[in-house]
Amino acid sequence: MSPAARETEHRAISLFAAGSLEAALGAVVADFTSKTGFPVRTRFGPSGLLRQRIEEGAEADLFASADMAHPEALRRAGLAGEVALFSRNRLCALVRPGIEVSPETLLDALLDEDVRVATSTPVTDPAGDYAWTLFGKAERLRLGAFTLLEAKARKLTGGGDALPVPAGRNPYGWILEQGHADLFLTYRTNAALARNQVGGLKIVDLPESLAVGSENGLALLRNAPPEAAALRDFILAESGRRLLAQFGFDLP
Repeated sequence: MSPAARETEHRAISLFAAGSLEAALGAVVADFTSKTGFPVRTRFGPSGLLRQRIEEGAEADLFASADMAHPEALRRAGLAGEVALFSRNRLCALVRPGIEVSPETLLDALLDEDVRVATSTPVTDPAGDYAWTLFGKAERLRLGAFTLLEAKARKLTGGGDALPVPAGRNPYGWILEQGHADLFLTYRTNAALARNQVGGLKIVDLPESLAVGSENGLALLRNAPPEAAALRDFILAESGRRLLAQFGFDLP
């Protein structure tokens, strides 16, 4: 039977996934559909907000989060099965042209009152939570750093106050390009995509003393069809892992 014919026999698998996974999982889903004929409907956004939608009854079969906590909460509530760690990411600093920053001087730049620091929104977006973890590490190096950084950080993505980004634009690159911030703390995979769109942006890796990594969790939701389980297995198998690695994710 042709993929087109099989497509008419199956409702689309509903995949809810973190925005940081959009490019990579988009490629995985395209490969999966081409090989199985199973259609997939994707919804990308901040993991915390997606979890809230699922708790409110949104139709989702599979949830890929930028942390383990949100899918684990769904599991504890009886809304999802076991959570699999399927990839890892790392926080970095994405810096606009004209700002001189290195891993060795990053903390000084973050604390500089003239450097505007942007982050995602904590609680609703794990990237924001990871930025706050970095602030906690900064406090252990410089007394008062956490309070200063918490006050100055501009939460420009992943929450209710997120800036409206034009369609097709990487939000982190666009925000820096438009002058809304000088330095954005985001995932390294996001930063690489931003640099592809906006020339001159610099990716600065965190020094070991400030390093923060993420763990991405994948969970099959209650009453999901067998096709959704097949997509989960595809993501966890070598075919999915290979594509995730191509987009810069570290693999467990």
